Amino acid sequence: METQNKSQKRNKIIYWVFTLWMSLGMVSTAIVQLMKNKDELTNFTNLGYPSYLMTIIGIWKILGIIAVLIPKLPLIKEWAYAGFFFVMSGAVISHVIVNDPIGRILPAVLLLALVIISWYFRPSDRKISNQ
Repeated sequence: METQNKSQKRNKIIYWVFTLWMSLGMVSTAIVQLMKNKDELTNFTNLGYPSYLMTIIGIWKILGIIAVLIPKLPLIKEWAYAGFFFVMSGAVISHVIVNDPIGRILPAVLLLALVIISWYFRPSDRKISNQ
């Protein structure tokens, strides 16, 4: 029983560390996108995307982080994680397709990894129950 409690505590710590790191990354990139930062705009258009997509993705990132951080609403959390997965895996693939250097790809890979780790270690009260 004590081993299970230690494991649950460890998993909860992992969850919160990676979730807060993911949240910081998503919010900071959302702000840059919503502000139409010059470098981010260049990056976005070099990937072949229209600039208005930055606003859409920026707003959805902020709403997704709110959904992940607030208690309850496990179905909404699943949708938020799915959205983060699609956006970040799409970013990685887009950078690879246009032959961007590894330095431009790594931030998207890092955020994708944070999304996966946060989702995997989420506590049971943040999961959809099978009942």
